[in-house]
Amino acid sequence: MKGPKTLQEAIQYFSDYGNCRQFMISVRWDDGKVRCPNCGSEKVTYLGKARLYRCYGDHPKQKFSLKIGTVFEDSPIPLEKWLPATWLLANCRNGISSYEIHRALGVTQKSAWFMMHRIRLAMQSKSFEKLGGGMDSEVEIDEAYIGGILGNMHSHKRTKLTKEGGDPNSTKTIVMGFLDRERRKVRTAIIPNTSRATLQAQVLKHVAEDSNVYTDEARGYSKLADNNYVHEIVNHTQQYVRGRVHTNGLENFWSLLKRGLNGTYVAVEPCHLDRYLDEQTFRFNNRKDENGRKLTDAERFSLVLSQIAGKRLTFAEVTGKVGETPF
Repeated sequence: MKGPKTLQEAIQYFSDYGNCRQFMISVRWDDGKVRCPNCGSEKVTYLGKARLYRCYGDHPKQKFSLKIGTVFEDSPIPLEKWLPATWLLANCRNGISSYEIHRALGVTQKSAWFMMHRIRLAMQSKSFEKLGGGMDSEVEIDEAYIGGILGNMHSHKRTKLTKEGGDPNSTKTIVMGFLDRERRKVRTAIIPNTSRATLQAQVLKHVAEDSNVYTDEARGYSKLADNNYVHEIVNHTQQYVRGRVHTNGLENFWSLLKRGLNGTYVAVEPCHLDRYLDEQTFRFNNRKDENGRKLTDAERFSLVLSQIAGKRLTFAEVTGKVGETPF
């Protein structure tokens, strides 16, 4: 279906609910035929004033909206606001603050914050395919520490860490990253520590055997060759690049991630960090397609919407009161 190509066009286009409805139908059903989420019947009719569909099947909950079965479900916020918000989050290089969404779309900051988390869930990839695979494949592996800067800490905590020989990174969250150079895909995982057992378990989980893996000199990566990997190390105390052996691709990703966290979101709780990782990973992985062609903003937006079905996140879940709702 033909749709907007720029943010200006998107705002104008989605200000009309009729356009929102047709766009949602096109991304949810490839053939353009609305089906009842309960029985799968195509025998439905549209109730224009209520913005609902009615199924003629003999079952409870005959009426349903286009939001049902998606991350938008049960939201009183109209599609005229959901779709521009999705466009912005999918395409803003360093993310977008919930306060900016609050001012731009006329919703409360609390609602904007919740909206952003639901859209990040749609961005989440559920691919379990391992990266790399084969002697020609190259995978970079590195870790990043996400958290407060030592100089910004309270003087009492800073003094305790420095005088008692404490590790400033002990208060930070550790994120492990994997970059498949051939596919141009990044994958991340939050880990509890950097012990050899933890790091190598993650490598075995995310990287196929016989891959060329490039890491820094961290001890936790030693003996990766015993697990059928071709392991090469770049010692950052001496150099950052040795031929094709480097982790600069992942350093680029860490730079983009930290720029967004420090400059846009400012303070991210560790319990929510995985969703911000999903957001940045989505934008990084969808800069280009498999042929190396740059994706447009409209294509990234459509890709997010193609992943909204079958996912649900309630406010109680995002605030940690209950677990996520499986469909």
